[in-house]
Amino acid sequence: MHKISQYSFLSLLLMFVVACNQGESEDPKEADRYISEVKKEFAPDKRVALFDVESHRKGDTYILKGESNLPEAVAALKARMGEAQLDYRDSISLLPSEDLKDKNMALINISVANIRSNPSHSAELATQATLGTPVKVYKQEGDWYYVQTPDNYLSWVDKGGIERFTEEEIAQWRAAEKVIFLQPFGSAHEEASPEAAIVSDVVAGNIFVVKGEKNDFYEVQYPDGRTAYIPKSQAKPYREWVNSLEQSGENLVATSRSLMGLPYLWGGTSPKGVDCSGFTKTIFFMNGMVIPRDASQQVHTGSVVDSTQSFENLVPGDLLFFGTPATDTTSERVVHVGMWIGDDRFIHSSGKVHISTVDTTDPDFDEFNYNRYLRTKRILGQEDQNVVQLARSDLFMDPVKPGDEGWK
Repeated sequence: MHKISQYSFLSLLLMFVVACNQGESEDPKEADRYISEVKKEFAPDKRVALFDVESHRKGDTYILKGESNLPEAVAALKARMGEAQLDYRDSISLLPSEDLKDKNMALINISVANIRSNPSHSAELATQATLGTPVKVYKQEGDWYYVQTPDNYLSWVDKGGIERFTEEEIAQWRAAEKVIFLQPFGSAHEEASPEAAIVSDVVAGNIFVVKGEKNDFYEVQYPDGRTAYIPKSQAKPYREWVNSLEQSGENLVATSRSLMGLPYLWGGTSPKGVDCSGFTKTIFFMNGMVIPRDASQQVHTGSVVDSTQSFENLVPGDLLFFGTPATDTTSERVVHVGMWIGDDRFIHSSGKVHISTVDTTDPDFDEFNYNRYLRTKRILGQEDQNVVQLARSDLFMDPVKPGDEGWK
């Protein structure tokens, strides 16, 4: 057997390198730098923005693959690639997916929809949404839909939890008169009688189109067209409700106390169970405000009241945040939130909704959370782009404008 000469070996090696360069390479570092920059700018929090993009190199061309719900982010990436004179091919899928056939909006169709981190009933519960909540629909996988809730949270809901619509149909729904259910729990009935058969359970925050009135009941319509009756004593016309709300610490506390004893549920944001931030979110929603989903997001709203355990500056309705402070090598971690109710006490969901105190001499002193206290923020009365004021929002109905009846 003859040995291969050094010249022949080098020739073969050169041919191999050239052949590899003509194929797809896994070393697209230059493009990755621009992808990272765009993601940091447009989608730093994957919970509320999708920019799942990567690049592969084929010869001198970068193949951009992945998906995003942010057209502006994809445009920015392509602009930067162009400015750097990098040859690229755009294979990024922009959501919503075309196979949704323009039905890229939906309404929650059951009292509480469980929305999960992955398209599976065994996946982690990420959040919840209550009946009548509009959500954006981005794509479908089997019987699951990837949706975005009004607080911008992105996760998966099964098809039984929603009814899909076009944007035009949602606009028609938004223009219809509605009622909101205000009691923690209740039932909708087939007839205008508490003895009539139950159509479904209902919980606080459920919003229905109202079709009429009969006896002491509202006739209401579900997103899928079903009709039922709910007691007038437990509901209120939506526009009347939202424009009569007095956003005060006293009312926030009253709402929080109405949910005392509610069980802790990771991912829960409804009267069927709440985690710590789901509890504060529910309190504020029932007082006309949509605040961010998680404690680590809520901490970026409002204004700072205290960060030194000077609790005398707090007023009812302030949010207390707990976790691990930043160090020279680690970032701050916000892992828990509660709401101040006065008299050195705060209410929070931990095990169940209950009241604790920062008074070290009190039997209800919460030493664990006291020792990991970070700061207190005030949302009430603050202008914040991360907080949706329902009275000024078209989320459920077109808001009352200056000069309209009911304007305040």
